[in-house]
Amino acid sequence: MQSLILYSTLGCHLCELAKEQLTPLLEEFSLCLVEVDIADDEALLKKYGVRIPVIKCKKNEQELGWPFDTKTAYQFLVEGGGVGS
Repeated sequence: MQSLILYSTLGCHLCELAKEQLTPLLEEFSLCLVEVDIADDEALLKKYGVRIPVIKCKKNEQELGWPFDTKTAYQFLVEGGGVGS
């Protein structure tokens, strides 16, 4: 199963919205969502602090930052994320 990383942090309401947008795609593409709390890593905090939520495909390292909806995330996964339905 391919992994999709969601960079987020505790109390981030946009991160919760992002998870809602991604939920239907996880099953469709057989993806495992791996949530990474940027507060636990100084380098990640510096890189993503004002950009979260950000999704990243582990397969090819492509990233998509907020804002995105389900349609945009779908296009990202198919066109840039290296997955297909």
